[in-house]
Amino acid sequence: MHPQTSLSPIDRPPLSAFQEFQAGLLGVAPLLIGVIPFGMIYGALALSQGLSPAAALAMSSILFAGSAQFLFCQLFGAGAPALVTVAEVSLLNLRHALYSAALAPHIAQLPRRWKLALAYLLTDEAYATIARREASGEACGPYRHWFYLGAGLGLWGSWQLSTALGVLLGARLPTDWPLDFALPLTFIAIVVPLIRNRTMLAVAAVSGIAALLLAGLSFKLGLLVAALAGMAVGWRLAGSAA
Repeated sequence: MHPQTSLSPIDRPPLSAFQEFQAGLLGVAPLLIGVIPFGMIYGALALSQGLSPAAALAMSSILFAGSAQFLFCQLFGAGAPALVTVAEVSLLNLRHALYSAALAPHIAQLPRRWKLALAYLLTDEAYATIARREASGEACGPYRHWFYLGAGLGLWGSWQLSTALGVLLGARLPTDWPLDFALPLTFIAIVVPLIRNRTMLAVAAVSGIAALLLAGLSFKLGLLVAALAGMAVGWRLAGSAA
């Protein structure tokens, strides 16, 4: 009998474009358990806050940022000033610039059309799926960008479908369904595996505690302050470590 040997990720033959795409779909699939009810809640919430069905669906396809869409709906329903709404939504989405910067070296050689498509599809869940694969060492083939596309499209498709279901069902969703837990559980599943050092842990702890303590502020300003506090802690600790 010959001893069994396992190939390292570097020694394995590269996956084809279709195999990479399929791997991306499968990689993001577990997170869709939380995304689908999250999207349904958004669709129903958007209508309850005064948005038309067309506007609710358009936000999901154009803005395509679940947490920002929730925040916008809540601020819109509360009558928040436009400047406050723009500032909070923009700051909340600022994290996507960090995601893009982290992935930019891996797609630098791609044509502009690919970069634009992947930038549009980059979300928290897609980034978490991609980051885990990059860290595993398996993303080394010439078609790795197809994995990014599969993860992004898997998330995009489920978000559009779940938003449409929420808009169609609206108030007919049972009020006793604990769907409000989908959002925090989804983000916990995303954030926790990415905390790999003390700086990341400190940022998560400070921003989380600040958000809880300031949850009573009007127009969700507690989220704005918590995000700024987390970024300040991260900048301070990263600077001292350097």
